[in-house]
Amino acid sequence: MAEAEGVQSAHQGAAEPSLTDLIQHSAELKGRLVSFARSARFDRWLTPLLLEAAGPARQLDEGEAIRITDHFVLRYRLPDGSTVVDLFVAGRKDLTAADREMLLGWRDPVEGIFEVQRKEGDAVVLLNLVDDLEYCTYSNVGRAAFRGVSKGGFLHTCLVPVHSADGAWLVSGLMSYYPRSCAGDVARAALHLATSRPELVFRNPRKTEQGWQRMREDRAAFVDFCGGDELILPPAEAEDLLHAYYRHRQEAAVAAQPGRARRGRLSGPDLPFFELPRELADSDTIGVIYDEVDGLNFYADYGMLRDLFADPALAGRRRHQDLLRTYLREESIAPLPIFRLAAAHPETADEVFRRLLRKPGFTWSEHGEALLRRRKPWYYENETRPGVSVIGDRLSRLAAGRR
Repeated sequence: MAEAEGVQSAHQGAAEPSLTDLIQHSAELKGRLVSFARSARFDRWLTPLLLEAAGPARQLDEGEAIRITDHFVLRYRLPDGSTVVDLFVAGRKDLTAADREMLLGWRDPVEGIFEVQRKEGDAVVLLNLVDDLEYCTYSNVGRAAFRGVSKGGFLHTCLVPVHSADGAWLVSGLMSYYPRSCAGDVARAALHLATSRPELVFRNPRKTEQGWQRMREDRAAFVDFCGGDELILPPAEAEDLLHAYYRHRQEAAVAAQPGRARRGRLSGPDLPFFELPRELADSDTIGVIYDEVDGLNFYADYGMLRDLFADPALAGRRRHQDLLRTYLREESIAPLPIFRLAAAHPETADEVFRRLLRKPGFTWSEHGEALLRRRKPWYYENETRPGVSVIGDRLSRLAAGRR
């Protein structure tokens, strides 16, 4: 949102403030919030972010500075896990309950690439190409913010809700506009955003349901093609298998839509699909697990970890101990592989953890889940999402070059 200072709240004391009043008051709150974030209290965190973006030349345009500051204000996690918004709300006794709810609602903005559907008074109605939902969007500087924005064009921005005004959203931070002639580039950018950050797609409950269904279908196809949902292979063999699997899936998709295939709408099945990250490619073995909840995941040196659970005497070896500690410590590794191995080796799991933790009374059935909850709280605190992003019809058409 554009900053504004000194705007008096027209709605304070009124039983039912108008939407105009709420938007004006949001400008006042945002101005105070940004001033708070720019105070010396937060300089040690905000300044390095701005300097990094400026690069060696120390040049940073205004738009990029606005984008970084807005992200810092609303979403940046300070060392104690709080945000600037949290601290602002906690430290301001003059805020009403409605003010607090509005401010805290800004901590989770809707990021996306939006197609302009139409203008309605001071608002524009936007279709988010990422989550396939419409947003009636305002600016706290008025309709002038949308001058030059035309139907069929695109906006890349973030939106925050207007508290107590159902269905009303505000532009927050930088707003970049692209004409309809940029549809191809915009579609590619939206596809990248949807696939690299699937949590943005799953703001739409319908997409979440579709994602679970698609993942179940894909997992069944994987199990049928590979012979199981858990594999342990050398990296090169794992890559070859995944190449073959995705080639098989694409050929099936082409066969199911022969009309589109004849028109050349689908890429040829000989294109590369999969490449292991370097940290996995250098492992002795790769664990490939397609779980019904956690989706498709890859685990370094999984064969060595399986050997440890099969023979707990290996727990006395530093290399095996360090590997299990890594699996317990790293945030990039979910509890899934440890749960899998403990379930596959119930007769040895207790001994493995007793040796590692030096706790003679440890039993996996009694203490295993509590151990993982302590080591990996992030996994249990976050809502489980499908491992497959579902692209909306409009984005699919734009990506295929059809307006």
